[in-house]
Amino acid sequence: MNEAEQRRHLAAAFRWTARLGLHEGVANHFSALLPGSDHQFLLNPRGRHFSRMRASELLLLDAQQAGGEPDPAADPTAWFLHSHLHRLVPHAKVILHTHMPYSTALACLDGFELQMLDQSSCRFFGRVAYDRNFGGMFLDDREGPRLAALLADGVSTVFLGSHGVMVVGETVAEAFDELYYLERVAQLHVYAMSTGQRLMTIPDDIAELTCRQWLEYPEGAELHFAELLAILDDEEPAYAS
Repeated sequence: MNEAEQRRHLAAAFRWTARLGLHEGVANHFSALLPGSDHQFLLNPRGRHFSRMRASELLLLDAQQAGGEPDPAADPTAWFLHSHLHRLVPHAKVILHTHMPYSTALACLDGFELQMLDQSSCRFFGRVAYDRNFGGMFLDDREGPRLAALLADGVSTVFLGSHGVMVVGETVAEAFDELYYLERVAQLHVYAMSTGQRLMTIPDDIAELTCRQWLEYPEGAELHFAELLAILDDEEPAYAS
């Protein structure tokens, strides 16, 4: 993986987030470290709609400057979050933050915690944190370090109370796969809870086993993302330019 490929993959993640209706106007932000770097990262430019993102338009920023003034081309809320997370959380090589409808609906429930309702829910067993201290937009330089503390080893997903969600991963493929399944799981939760019936949850030992099976499943995220790239190559090749 080189910079050009990382740009292509991240641009594809934006395009597919728009295709699936998981974005919110020109808000929300994704970032990815450059391959081989622990501080240089790509970020979407302020005001660019996800459906129009091109690989060459992604900003190249430096997490070592976290705490300083944001690049004028970057959304300040993105800078204050992503720069600190890339600096402080080694496994957050890719960070995807959205206000996806079903996941955000769950993040707005008092005391919500993800239930192990089905096989897909189990991939998140023991890997979710909850931020219940909404304090406005990410315009405070203390927000990034505060959220970094929630991303202990093994945590890939944070429900941001009254706000949205964030997932992190080692690769764009891994993080996008996590984001995709998180929204599917959230949708299932909303549907199941809407019946008003008692929820049937999976025991912890089986949920833990299923989570491990998810994480060890050979090339699941990579195969999924390869197909998404192939579809864009056929239908929207400009994303890679």
